[in-house]
Amino acid sequence: MDLVQLLGANVRRQRKLKGLSQEELSLRADMKRSYVSDLERGTRNPSVRALGRLANALGVEPASLLRSGE
Repeated sequence: MDLVQLLGANVRRQRKLKGLSQEELSLRADMKRSYVSDLERGTRNPSVRALGRLANALGVEPASLLRSGE
C-alpha cells in the first residue's frame, strides 16, 4: 500500500473509532467533506499542514496516521 492510501485508511479507521462522520471530521479539521472523502479513498495527496489538521481533529499524533498497523 502506498503512503497516500495508508494515510487514507488510517484517517478512516480513526474517524470511525471516534464515532465521527466525514462531515463532523471535516468541520473539526476546517476542510470540505469531499476533500476528507478523497483523502480516505487515497485519491488526494495532502499537505503536511492538512495532515496536522486531521491529526489534531482526530486527537492523534500526525505520525500515527502514516504508520502501518496503527
